[in-house]
Amino acid sequence: MQQLESIFNYFPNLSEKKKEQFSALKELYTFWNDQINVISRKDTNDFYERHVLHSLAIAKVITFKDETRILDIGTGGGFPGIPLAILFPNCTFVLVDSIGKKIKVVQEVANALGLTNVTAYHKRAEQINEQFDFIVSRAVTAMPSFLTWTRNKFIKLNKNSLSNGILYLKGGDLSEEMKDIKHKIVYHEIPKFYAESFFETKKVVYLDMNTTNKK
Repeated sequence: MQQLESIFNYFPNLSEKKKEQFSALKELYTFWNDQINVISRKDTNDFYERHVLHSLAIAKVITFKDETRILDIGTGGGFPGIPLAILFPNCTFVLVDSIGKKIKVVQEVANALGLTNVTAYHKRAEQINEQFDFIVSRAVTAMPSFLTWTRNKFIKLNKNSLSNGILYLKGGDLSEEMKDIKHKIVYHEIPKFYAESFFETKKVVYLDMNTTNKK
């Protein structure tokens, strides 16, 4: 499976257990997608590229230290949370989505893979009353709206190479969407990490939630 091999190439230090977990993902999602449609059927052939490798672009920006707490808002079928949870087994991941059937898939996949570091909730983001080092997501809404969902959810003390904040997967021209954001923003172009043409316009957008004076 060429796309699976590309994950192993981009992340050459994976343990055998992690390789086995990544290898199991497509069959698991194919099974559940036939029953509960959680990913686009046209993406099935490109599953590892468009879902797994895309999610793992966040890991090209930061290597989460052990015991980091990460919230995935609007996780859908578990992206980017599930691939990141495989890569960082000593971190805690909370995956939330307002659609119950998608969270069922997340729970089933996490159980099948033995991911004890994943908790999944059928809730709106505003209903989560916990705090995290980082919040991740994959283009669930425009950033100004997304920021309202993250209010009061960040741990104050930083323990990673980046200050606690948001890591957001999004593509295209974001200048209009981000123009009024007051936090420090760093755009990481995914083509710097991956050669595949799918990622041509895609970015990992980092917002430093400790910095509120961008200009």
